[in-house]
Amino acid sequence: MVITYAPRFIRQLKKLEPGLKAEAKEKISLFMGNPRDHSLRVHKLHGNLSDCWAFSINHKYRIIFEYLSKNRFNFLTIDDHDIYKR
Repeated sequence: MVITYAPRFIRQLKKLEPGLKAEAKEKISLFMGNPRDHSLRVHKLHGNLSDCWAFSINHKYRIIFEYLSKNRFNFLTIDDHDIYKR
């Protein structure tokens, strides 16, 4: 599996509070092991983000990504539910 990280994603990850950053890294590791793990709640997005997918870090935060191919993903952003409204 190959994951690339958009510059925006890297900036946002660095700015997260330590506890949330650790949780995000744990979920990324889980995703790398099994992108279909039920606990991630992976789902297709709609509207302006219809080309993207998301998975949960916790109840509030999500990682938005796109499929590049079967085993290649591009992580775009980390944000709360407000990302869906932009």
